[in-house]
Amino acid sequence: MLEAVRARARSYFDEAPPAHDWYHVERVEALAETLCDRYPEPVDERVVTLAALLHDIGREREDRSKIDDHAAWGAAEAGEILADVGASSETIERVQHCIRAHRYSNAIEPETPEAKLLSDADNLDALGAVGLARVFAHGSAIGSPIHDPAIPLAEDETTAGRTQYNHIHRKILDLPERMYTDVGRDLADERAAYVREFVEQFDAEVAGER
Repeated sequence: MLEAVRARARSYFDEAPPAHDWYHVERVEALAETLCDRYPEPVDERVVTLAALLHDIGREREDRSKIDDHAAWGAAEAGEILADVGASSETIERVQHCIRAHRYSNAIEPETPEAKLLSDADNLDALGAVGLARVFAHGSAIGSPIHDPAIPLAEDETTAGRTQYNHIHRKILDLPERMYTDVGRDLADERAAYVREFVEQFDAEVAGER
């Protein structure tokens, strides 16, 4: 079942931009496996893995304005895929909840350990060195400036940030506070420390000090 789902999921990423491509899915899968191994209570790792593989199958459609919510659409699509490969109704429901609850901007709280672990794994991939690379890749794709002195952070009232630099402060550095598990928070703190070091170096270079 797992490899059949992997093959089906992979087909949704043929034209995906770098920040949300298939490699992002593979990283989330690997992070989810690490978190499951370190989680102090038993979890259904198969549900977590299936959810990791399927969590962003609607992302490209949302980026192209074909749908409004890739998590809601992806959960419905994932249900059809899982039914096709013979998953039980219980497994389908649990995976769908993980997918619905993983989105940063959704108001859906993860209610199961599996959903919490998927959310943490997905958010972890937005932190650290990889997370910074994704910020700049996504910013370039949407035409957002890297940094603009005319848009200081203090005067940027947008939620996501009008520049890639502001986005790091508005969203990325806030991610450790959004972790649902202690094991996720430990990794998030390490990755956030790297991002803060980067920001310190960036500020010094912009000021011409280094």
